[in-house]
Amino acid sequence: MNLYFEEESKRLNHKKIWKEAIIWIIEIALVIVIAYVTVNYTVERTTMIGESMNPTLQEGDKILISKLSYRFMEPKRYDVVVFKQSGSEHSYYNIKRVIGLPGETVQIANGNIYINGEQLTEPIAVEAVNIYGLAAEEIQLDENEYFVLGDNRNNSEDSRFANVGNVLSDDIIGKAWIRMNNFNFIDKINRNKEVE
Repeated sequence: MNLYFEEESKRLNHKKIWKEAIIWIIEIALVIVIAYVTVNYTVERTTMIGESMNPTLQEGDKILISKLSYRFMEPKRYDVVVFKQSGSEHSYYNIKRVIGLPGETVQIANGNIYINGEQLTEPIAVEAVNIYGLAAEEIQLDENEYFVLGDNRNNSEDSRFANVGNVLSDDIIGKAWIRMNNFNFIDKINRNKEVE
């Protein structure tokens, strides 16, 4: 009689161990899936390199990228976007502000930006543009292209130059969302009080 209880107890104990092991494996798999989805489809962290987005973003600022932002809507004018140049050999991200939208024309003349022939009044504080680059002539954007500029307009490598050019929608990683050091939403930084 005692032998039967011992064997039954061992069998139940083995079942319990297997059940706990299976639950443990499922929990680990779920954590891995959640981490993968978070990193690849929701948010990512990057660091601002260079001075091209001064005064909005500074060299070394830690930026949280919202990768979900453009899964449900298109980038808007003045969004600060993070993109990787297609066909480019470097592995770092670019961070710039959207100025021209798909289908529009962009030109820079007399220190001002013109969209479809009308002067742009920006809601951010920036200097007049001294370097026109390719935008000295009118640029027609295709249906999947954006024209981007750095906020440090006279010290930025952006859509005005052939090595960057117009940014394809497929190359946009996401929206620069939060500056993590000196915490602030990037949309709220460097607003032009005269325009608001």
